[in-house]
Amino acid sequence: MSLASALIPLPVLIPTLSAAATLIAGRRPRLQRSLTLAALSVVVVVCCALLYLADRDGTLVLNVGGWGQSVPGMGPLGITLVVDRLSALMLVVSSIVLLAVVFYAIGQGIRDGDERQPVSIFMPTYLVLSAGVCMAFLAGDLFNLFVGFEVLLSSSYVLLTIGASKDRVRAGISYVMVSMVSSLVFLFGIALVYAATGTLNMAEVAVRLDDVSSGTRSALFAVLLVAFGIKAAVFPLSAWLPDSYPTAPAPVTAVFAGLLTKVGVYAIIRAHSLLFPSGGLDPVLLVAALLTMIVGILGAIAQSDIKRLLSFTLVSHIGYMVFGIALSSQLGMSGAIYYVAHHILVQTTLFLVVGLIERQAGASTMQRLGGLAAASPLLAFVFVVPALNLGGIPPFSGFIGKVALLEAGAQDGSVLAWTLVGGGVVTSLLTLYVVARVWTKAFWRSREDAPEGHLSAASPSALLDEPEDIEFVDRDHVGRMPAGMVAPTGALIAVGLALTLFAGPILAYSERASSEVLDRGQYITAVVGPR
Repeated sequence: MSLASALIPLPVLIPTLSAAATLIAGRRPRLQRSLTLAALSVVVVVCCALLYLADRDGTLVLNVGGWGQSVPGMGPLGITLVVDRLSALMLVVSSIVLLAVVFYAIGQGIRDGDERQPVSIFMPTYLVLSAGVCMAFLAGDLFNLFVGFEVLLSSSYVLLTIGASKDRVRAGISYVMVSMVSSLVFLFGIALVYAATGTLNMAEVAVRLDDVSSGTRSALFAVLLVAFGIKAAVFPLSAWLPDSYPTAPAPVTAVFAGLLTKVGVYAIIRAHSLLFPSGGLDPVLLVAALLTMIVGILGAIAQSDIKRLLSFTLVSHIGYMVFGIALSSQLGMSGAIYYVAHHILVQTTLFLVVGLIERQAGASTMQRLGGLAAASPLLAFVFVVPALNLGGIPPFSGFIGKVALLEAGAQDGSVLAWTLVGGGVVTSLLTLYVVARVWTKAFWRSREDAPEGHLSAASPSALLDEPEDIEFVDRDHVGRMPAGMVAPTGALIAVGLALTLFAGPILAYSERASSEVLDRGQYITAVVGPR
């Protein structure tokens, strides 16, 4: 077995085995933390090695269990894991985020014995979530992509409801019901694909779909798009997200916002470019992208709670990625891939910053916030950098990614593409307005000028009468930002800035990845051999 083949399953195996080990060590929280940090650190190194090898040698394939390449009439047997430039990039960015967030969670002080935050459950479940994310990016067949999604669903439900508060359980029920609907639709789509092609291996499906009628292909693609659109929070399938994510603890919300929707976007890229490259549903995707942008950002404008505001901006910026995918051009796909990497880092960072805001001020609703810039210049800095990046201010990576997407739309030249260009510009300006509004209300004005500023975290007696639907952090810790929370947030800011400083090489890599994605022959040949 070659080095590359030996590395391919490790992003799944290491977190899975470590989850079992941390579960056994449930009564030893220090050992749990050490095992988790060591496992995810190794995963980062492995993923970086896979990115280097995939860029140097092309698509890497491992048939788990040593099964043969294929069986006549059935296609490849067993589990096929595939690493190309796209999946390698997603693995690297995701592993960095997963490691930074668990550092943040440890710094936040989630500890055993706190009835709301049982760390003995958190660490193993978080590792299972990490394995599910990596499994989804590595899966070479639809069924194991489904398995990766289900691992995500089960672990994310536990993380979302950890502590079992009323709001979290309510949000968790809504989240799991929507996710189950998405999974049922996906399973239905898998059954239809198998009925039409006789295989679930994506490379073999891509070959056999060429012999299926165009109407059947469009129907199959539509079913899969509904399933993936729910997971990616594409309008009109995105209403569940703003009500689900803000109730979870800050680290959980951050990793959900940064990664889980991007797994859905990744699945859309695979289905669109590998299985159904004809572009028959591109106009539908373009319309969905425009509505996702506009509806999401208008929802953000209406919010007063920063978590919900960021949840709506998350929905809105999914529209940029779908825009690039639907253009079916190399520049559009390259821009979408770069923007996915950018958005994973920036959105995760902003949700971690909200956790710092709650630690500093005791709340995340703007009615109760003010004077944060004076109270903590460091907090102001860690907010303003990713906020400007999200808003697309030059020279940040958000600006670079948007310019690439807008240029791709202009090159397309169709009326719908130009409409998306206009919608993208408007959405970017409104995003800048939204983050500027948070800055002026939460950071710039004095706390006394806030409508509910008198309900200060420094006044515990006032907080006893707070509405039930507003959740605060532990009041014993209000006003203190542990270094263990600030450091990983700063590290993610640095990685986000690296996307700007090294935009040339990273965009060049994105172009190679998009060329490989759009030339599906490379993927098919690597998996099933020459046809």
